[in-house]
Amino acid sequence: MEVRRVVWILPLMVCLICLGTLSTSGTAYAALQPMVRLKDLATVEGVRDNQLVGMGLVVGLQGTGDKGRMANQMMANMTDQFGVTMDPRQLNSKNAAVVTVTCQLSPFLQEGQNTDVLVSAIGDAKSLEGGVLLQTPLKAANGEIYAVAQGPLTIGGWSDSGSASSVKKNVVTVGRIPNGAIVERGVDMPYSYNGTVNLLLRRSDFTTASRAAAAINSKFGNVAHAVDGRVISVAIPAKYTNSPSAFIASIEGVQVRPDTVAKVVVNERTGTIVMGGNVTIGNTSVAHGSLTVRVTESPEVSQPGPLSGGTTTTTPRSDVYAQENSPQLVELPTTATVEDLTNAMNSVGASPRDLIAVLQAMDEAGALHGELVIQ
Repeated sequence: MEVRRVVWILPLMVCLICLGTLSTSGTAYAALQPMVRLKDLATVEGVRDNQLVGMGLVVGLQGTGDKGRMANQMMANMTDQFGVTMDPRQLNSKNAAVVTVTCQLSPFLQEGQNTDVLVSAIGDAKSLEGGVLLQTPLKAANGEIYAVAQGPLTIGGWSDSGSASSVKKNVVTVGRIPNGAIVERGVDMPYSYNGTVNLLLRRSDFTTASRAAAAINSKFGNVAHAVDGRVISVAIPAKYTNSPSAFIASIEGVQVRPDTVAKVVVNERTGTIVMGGNVTIGNTSVAHGSLTVRVTESPEVSQPGPLSGGTTTTTPRSDVYAQENSPQLVELPTTATVEDLTNAMNSVGASPRDLIAVLQAMDEAGALHGELVIQ
């Protein structure tokens, strides 16, 4: 007999009665939003990374390289540069692999300084373990060469194989070369325009921008103003005219209390709920119940008698069981927050997916004072 069980949990009833709203006091908000350095909230306009990319050849592999023609062609091109002309069809080595080489050119890196590079296999190489990257020029989006990479790879794993089996830990077709690229050309990054520095908030918000400008003005005088929800324009004081970097360093230490939009983020695929501390709900009553349906398959075998000429047949048999759990009423007072709702739902045994259904219903009823984001 084969038994198969299938269980459905269906929300039976979510009843919401919205009676009022709640405003957050200044003291409560201060507890939710701590003071943060401006350095952690904003960047300086003009100061940025630049992406570099190149295509190179990793050699010295132990038979784990590419099998295709691309590696052979690149090896032929390399030998040709040293005066040795070879037909790519005559090269048949599995000790080389074609790779992409990428890196971030950090701000203010100058000629002769080093930066890390990331090396990734392009073709069907099995592993880059033990490989050495040959000299590879790295280009920016404008097609100009800004760095050159070369050196032995470090792999964050290992692999081993026999005639019939293999074992591998982590990814062995991606590696790094610490300080493997030498900068050949720096990038000018002017961050001061006509005696003005612009700060760019990482998260656009008019209130945060206004607070940041006010905090700067309280320390340096009337030098800053919020252009919009992201840009804060700051005039460099006269005493910092010859050292704007010192002025920016002083600005970065200014303490600001950021403002955020009240949000509830729901991932229905994983049942994850993330709620901001400033999300509030109206005075609400929640009645939640569930219906459990279980289906059991018990096939029966019909065996004919001896010499009867019949055939053995299987007759399906399904047993259906349904149980309705009585709804439980949860009352939330006028001081209710999402934390109160979570605690109340946990007290009656509601699962995260039940809470998702309740939050969605609250949002539809207008009782959830915040943005509901469903991923």
